[in-house]
Amino acid sequence: MKTASDLERMLNAIDRKSYPAYKDLRGQYDFGEYIFSIDHVQGDPFASPSRVSLRVLMEKAKFPQEYLAEKHKRVTLQDHLTRLFGEAVRKGSFQAKGSGKSGLLAVSKCGQEVLERTACCITDKEIIMRFEIGFPANGRSVNARELNKILFKIVPECTKKTLYYASIDQKALRTAIELCEDQEYVRKNLSDMGLCVFIADGSVLPRQSGVSQKPLEGAVPFQAPESLKVTMNLPCRGPVTGMGIRRGITLLVGGGYHGKSTVLQAIQDGVYNHISGDGRELVITDRSAVKLRAEDGRSISSVDISPFINHLPNGKDTTRFTTEDASGSTSQAAGLMEAMESGSRLILMDEDTSATNFMIRDRLMQQVVSSGEEPITPFIERVNSLHKDLGISTILVAGSCGSYFHVADTIIQMKEYVPMDVTGVAKSAAAEYMEFETPRSKFPIYLVDRVPLRDRKLLQEERIKIKNFGMDQIAIAKNNIELRGLEQLKDEEQTRALGYIVKELLVRVFDGRCTLAQAVERMDNQIEEQGLESLFARGDVTASLALPRKQEMLAAISRYRGLQF
Repeated sequence: MKTASDLERMLNAIDRKSYPAYKDLRGQYDFGEYIFSIDHVQGDPFASPSRVSLRVLMEKAKFPQEYLAEKHKRVTLQDHLTRLFGEAVRKGSFQAKGSGKSGLLAVSKCGQEVLERTACCITDKEIIMRFEIGFPANGRSVNARELNKILFKIVPECTKKTLYYASIDQKALRTAIELCEDQEYVRKNLSDMGLCVFIADGSVLPRQSGVSQKPLEGAVPFQAPESLKVTMNLPCRGPVTGMGIRRGITLLVGGGYHGKSTVLQAIQDGVYNHISGDGRELVITDRSAVKLRAEDGRSISSVDISPFINHLPNGKDTTRFTTEDASGSTSQAAGLMEAMESGSRLILMDEDTSATNFMIRDRLMQQVVSSGEEPITPFIERVNSLHKDLGISTILVAGSCGSYFHVADTIIQMKEYVPMDVTGVAKSAAAEYMEFETPRSKFPIYLVDRVPLRDRKLLQEERIKIKNFGMDQIAIAKNNIELRGLEQLKDEEQTRALGYIVKELLVRVFDGRCTLAQAVERMDNQIEEQGLESLFARGDVTASLALPRKQEMLAAISRYRGLQF
């Protein structure tokens, strides 16, 4: 292996040469306290920055072994160090000067959620930190002196301050680790307590704005109503009280702007752990929860939506329903069946973003348009059997339709961001009206054996390009996948990872024998055992990725317009 001195000599030798001379620097260099690796060199100073990485042996970093013993602790440690290193390199960014992106220093930017990322990988033996450097240039010529400043001054200082246990704020790290222990404890105990959601008293649910996920200053702290209050004896914090939402059918009601959707947003984001100070640290949701909405125009491939939609006028088969341009009702029905296919035990919906005809048909409409003339069986007629027969709970925001009062187990009214249990009052009020007619039949038998085929057209591509466009869309070769309806994606790096996962499914995992759910489970297990790095050829990490859930994996591949069965 080359040394830091070798790198310095090579830099001096290429100074002022044409920019491509930087490519000669690729390789690993021993800096004594760490190994520095130049993994990819940008083509010119205006291109995407060069990718580099650091390797620090754990025997030198000296982080406690107890922080590495369990995966949730290890992921929290990785997240914590990524934030520390990211803050350090951002301060050093553009201290070196030049044209284009010269002097840029960047690592994955973490949000409020704690996610597993390729940016930082920690094993029992070492810490790997991956980041980007804009190699400096004068015009399109090598500026070796400025890169020397980055590699021999700025990067070593950032590394020393953030990747060694003795140098960091150990108390802050301990706080992060203990928080994740408490979060995992709540998540593991939800089911045993008959709950699907826990929201701790004192939580701050409102966010600053649509573009900032930080907590809103001065917001009303959450306080559970007495009838729904439960106590969690956490391993680190001790007893914590809060609202437990029981398995079954729960309505969130109330006037406009009183906090219904804010609570639902916190619940849907509660499938992830959050950092200390977020306000939603102890808003913990069943990890399999899926937020559904109508998605007009989405692609659907061979989904059995017959429990909700049947006897279409054109005679189209709804047990293997396929369309390139779904309606609101068919898209929501397909989304629900796909969520069930992914193993979800909790469905989240807001009537504002749902297809009205999928959700409800009131008694007057039933009298005018008979059930034999209506191909849609609304969700209200299936929600009870969904829980009783399949064990799948529902949390629904209802602001204008009281029909769900008849089928709900728990009804929570939000009033000025304060939750109140109004189940008794709502049930009494509903009893005064003619009962909404809902069948008590079992959930219909449906097909679950979607067996996908490899994409032969994609296999013929010499090089499969993967791009993501924010969190809304990914492109695999020339095939676009719309992801706007996947509201629980929280980071662009998750979207980018979905691109790699979908590609792997299409060209390697699908074999014409395993079902779609089995294939997704196989990918999820692969990442669990081998890490996100396993998504890259030869293990060379060529992009920054963050881990999505298997629910989003199945949802993304289901929206691929070339999917074949």
